[in-house]
Amino acid sequence: MSVKVQWGVAKYSKDSHIAVAGRRVADCFFIIRHGKVKIAKEVVIDGDKDEVLVPGDFFGVAAAMSSYSHIETAIALTDVTLITVRPQQYVPLIQNNTQVATKILMQLSNRLRFLNDALTKLTLKSDAKNVDGDPSRLFDVAEYYFRQKQYDQAFYAYTQYVKYCPDGKHREAVAGLLARLKERVGDVKTGIAKGELIHAYKKGDMIFAEGELGDEFFVVQTGSVKISKIIDNKEVLLGMLGEGDVFGEMAILEGKPRGASAVANEDSTVMAASKSNFEFLIENQPQLISKITTLLAKRIWSTFKQLEVIHITNPLGRVYGILLVQLEKGRLNLESPEPHLFGAKWDELVNMLGLAEKEGYILMGKLQEDNNLQVKDGRVHAYSIREVAVQAALYRKIDAREKTKREHWSKAQS
Repeated sequence: MSVKVQWGVAKYSKDSHIAVAGRRVADCFFIIRHGKVKIAKEVVIDGDKDEVLVPGDFFGVAAAMSSYSHIETAIALTDVTLITVRPQQYVPLIQNNTQVATKILMQLSNRLRFLNDALTKLTLKSDAKNVDGDPSRLFDVAEYYFRQKQYDQAFYAYTQYVKYCPDGKHREAVAGLLARLKERVGDVKTGIAKGELIHAYKKGDMIFAEGELGDEFFVVQTGSVKISKIIDNKEVLLGMLGEGDVFGEMAILEGKPRGASAVANEDSTVMAASKSNFEFLIENQPQLISKITTLLAKRIWSTFKQLEVIHITNPLGRVYGILLVQLEKGRLNLESPEPHLFGAKWDELVNMLGLAEKEGYILMGKLQEDNNLQVKDGRVHAYSIREVAVQAALYRKIDAREKTKREHWSKAQS
């Protein structure tokens, strides 16, 4: 159903900056009507490059739909005319043009996949299968849960390994393990019935496993769902989802193996939507599509910011950087002199930075030389939010200056 909306129009002259990375919270995204726009990448990531956009292309969606700061710089290469779309206008945009909505979703999905792969390569250099999305990853996931004596989850993952890797090198060993596990597990749900919209799970039931193929995404109806990933033989919590939250959308958008596992944290029900009825949802459930877009946008922003921090040369500068990201995610006033207790635990922050446990302990000692910060009971306490932001900005300036010096020296040598 078409909805009448008054779209905004913005005009910029050649060489104008339309958006600057890191500057102010974005309140709209742009669709190019006339002219060309260059999207400059502030962080150098292997395989990434600047883009030139033309009429019909759009930019700034991740920042606008997440309501966070800009993560890319947009420069007018010619005089340009842009249509501005505010987050509250996104649902009418979907209703007026489902093709644009599909294109936006696919672009966000591809961008998130690229950033996730780049982050994994930097923080988990030894775990290539996490990057490639290889279904044989299911065996590693099953082995982890088996060692932890979480036999229901192990049984599920082993079953999926047999399903998706029938000629896998571990198939004979897995067949024997499944036979033995049947005596230890109860009625383990190992798949969802096609055609059913609502699915019930008991606490501990695995909804899907990392490495599994799937063509459904899910919306939590009741209860809660834990999203986690096995990293360096540890289960890392990526998120805890509650009523109304969406998960598993990457599989339906890209058709690639699941990048993480989903387990019912308590007795829960979820609604499943398949690829076959996705177009129907775009046309008839624009609010749900808007929610998925916002979810992807927030993940892109968070992943990009994490990558940005990891590219800081000084390890202590990275710590201040990741603390600043946590403050921004919490939408806290960075000028506030108020104290703050960070929600993420110290070992989680170290893990985000891709640092070894020993490096984390060394950095903890250095961090506590700052009178504004204290690590107590595994949590970081700041006496002033503003001082954390000031220190993070200082380290970024130092890092930028050092990188410029190295570039000049490199050019001089060549």
